[in-house]
Amino acid sequence: MVNKRKHATRRARTPEPAMTGPALVGTPEEARALMRRVSARKKRKVDYTEGPVAGEEELELPQESHTDAGFESPLTDIEEPAVEEDVPKKKRTRKKKVTEPVVYDILPVEPKLTTFKGRLGYACLNTVLRAMKPEPIFCSRTLRIDTILKPDFGMDYCKELGRKNAEDLARLIQWNEENNIRFLRVSSELFPFASHDKYGYTLEYAEKELKVADTSSQLKGTRTHSNGFEAAGDLAKRYGHRLTTHPGQFTQLGSPRDVVVDAAIRDLDYHCQMFRHMGLNQDSVMIIHMGGMFGDKTATIERFKEVYQTRLTDDMRARLVLENDEMCYNADDLLPVCEELEIPIVFDYHHNWIYPSQLPIPELISRINKVWQRKGIKPKQHLSSPCPGAVSVMEKRKHADRCYELPPELPDDMDLMIEAKDKEQAVFHLYRVYNLHPVKHENLRPEKPAKPFPRMIKEEAAAAAEAGDEGKGGGATLQKRAKRLRTNAAESSTASQVLETGVSTEPKDLEDAAVVDEIDAPETLGDAESPHKGGPRSAAGAGRRGTSKRVSRKKAAGKGA
Repeated sequence: MVNKRKHATRRARTPEPAMTGPALVGTPEEARALMRRVSARKKRKVDYTEGPVAGEEELELPQESHTDAGFESPLTDIEEPAVEEDVPKKKRTRKKKVTEPVVYDILPVEPKLTTFKGRLGYACLNTVLRAMKPEPIFCSRTLRIDTILKPDFGMDYCKELGRKNAEDLARLIQWNEENNIRFLRVSSELFPFASHDKYGYTLEYAEKELKVADTSSQLKGTRTHSNGFEAAGDLAKRYGHRLTTHPGQFTQLGSPRDVVVDAAIRDLDYHCQMFRHMGLNQDSVMIIHMGGMFGDKTATIERFKEVYQTRLTDDMRARLVLENDEMCYNADDLLPVCEELEIPIVFDYHHNWIYPSQLPIPELISRINKVWQRKGIKPKQHLSSPCPGAVSVMEKRKHADRCYELPPELPDDMDLMIEAKDKEQAVFHLYRVYNLHPVKHENLRPEKPAKPFPRMIKEEAAAAAEAGDEGKGGGATLQKRAKRLRTNAAESSTASQVLETGVSTEPKDLEDAAVVDEIDAPETLGDAESPHKGGPRSAAGAGRRGTSKRVSRKKAAGKGA
């Protein structure tokens, strides 16, 4: 019998690792149990063949495959697992954040008595509507000339901003009616650049937003456009609201420069167009200041009289009124001119406090109201309060957030414009103090603490630095703090005039504006005169719309006219 040994011929390239130690399994049952726990990795098969032993005759025997088929071991093949089809994953939906309504802590007020029965109003901006999300409501969207010159924007974009402002004006009037406010100053930025000498335009394109032309077949109270809103002029007339405007401080008819006078006349014509398209009567007046003295007050008044009589249209003269200011022309200066030309005067109590007239206030109001009556227009006045701690004239000019009492000389039947930074909140405050109208609590906002003047911050920092000199090294630390406070004071001199709603700060007695583009390219379109000095100012003619400032959306104008 030929002695043979079995030799294993491996077909795999990788050598099989040597097995040491005791056997893995002893029975087929253990093997099957082991297979359930083994990896699904594919194992390689091994074929065993018989070969002759060296030195012995080679016999031809049939080669049989001795595949280990008794049971599957850890080294045998295992079928590939079935590939599961990809199941599309469900998109994770973020749960909407449930925000509870903010509950404001509104402090009680000390009640006071009054016989006043007139209307209180505010200027241009509503702080509650301006802070609405995601779509704030305001009427002073504007842009830069650089944006007009861009191909993707142009004049169509500029006019569309005006259309959107007019739509929001209707929403603002509706909100006022629901909150018992029936007197409003309309922003002069309602239609950006409408009075510009190069980019100006007429307002016929926005007639539907200002007033419904044909209302004969429509029921009263239901006149709406296709987009669901009622025109601003229709709303104002239906509710009996009074709308007025206050063109900018560069609108000066007494300037010695013709370019300034021309731009001022264009600006007045634009405001007349706005009221005419809304269908409002002469109670919708345009308030301006006499302006600067230009070195000669008497000569300036004479130039104003000539321009008023020879260059203004009848519509302009019918709506134009003057306001006493706190620097150049008090009520004594304006009264003779206004009585001669039949120009009503808007008496400003705050300005008269800074630059008082010689005549007693009751006598002034009596003579002023007679001009209003002869003109057939309801009288109006302005009220504002100085900020706490004001000492210098410049500090006294700054308007406080609210007014805290009505003047004792106020006539009972008077339209009183509240010029305060808190806008409609200042009106609500007087409503509560004098019990003039009911106020919705959800529309009330708490008053913010008054910000100190830069002078007060410097004095406090100096006192703190002096007190810190006694301690070791304390003086240097407090001096740094004082320097930081001075820097913050310089920045806050402008920022303090901006509210949380996002609109740019305007010069004194100008309407609020918000820039809707992000292009930083100032434009100088003409020279205008400073209202109190003779120096040139950069402006769009006599208007300010050529030099709008970009501000963050997180800020809003703190000082309306």
